[in-house]
Amino acid sequence: MYDIQHREHKARTMVAVLGDFLDQPLHQMRLLNVGGSAGIVDNYLADRFGWVVGIDIDEPAIKYARKNFTKDNLEFQVGDALKLPFPDHTFEVAVCSQVYEHVPDPRKMMDEIFRILVAGGVCYFAASNRLMWNEPHYNLPLLSVIPRPLAHFYVRLLSRGTHYHELHYTYWGLMDLVRRFVVHDYTLRIIREPKKYSVDYMIRPDSGKAKLAAFIAANCRWLNPGYIWLLQKPGTR
Repeated sequence: MYDIQHREHKARTMVAVLGDFLDQPLHQMRLLNVGGSAGIVDNYLADRFGWVVGIDIDEPAIKYARKNFTKDNLEFQVGDALKLPFPDHTFEVAVCSQVYEHVPDPRKMMDEIFRILVAGGVCYFAASNRLMWNEPHYNLPLLSVIPRPLAHFYVRLLSRGTHYHELHYTYWGLMDLVRRFVVHDYTLRIIREPKKYSVDYMIRPDSGKAKLAAFIAANCRWLNPGYIWLLQKPGTR
């Protein structure tokens, strides 16, 4: 949450993907970051977009953001992703990055994002697949794959917590979650052009890892450990 370098890496990828897709200058658009946490990503995005709002239910994180990041076109709010405090059709762009597994009702969150977007607006959606080898929140192999009661026992056994709180979806579950949107899948493009999309710190171009990742993304999409999608609300701006 407070790792500036890591969070700014993510923000650069967001800007690269959104800039590639959108046909309107970014500085003319309003952006909402749902689950923006400590504001590092929002602060970076505010240099590219016309108006940026970061919202999170975590009060200490929002307090940190307000204290450390001040710009005329940037604001932070404590709020619930399941009940966003904005009128319909307020934002051209939303960001929902690695958030769905943390909320009690992901479908309601996606309905709220759909509501606050203008027609033709897009949501940058980054999500992990339940079918992944290593669960990143607890750094435990296969934690997200095994049945929930066993997962709770697993984290307690290794002293990582009392319960496994996150709930990841499979590829098919994610597609169902975002079914109201038109999905533009950028995952394979990003893997194939890591420099263009600012992920070369994770994927070295032409490396064995990059080739394997591209093969999985192209041929076994359901096995990809994570996805970056642009979710477009039907209609014309």
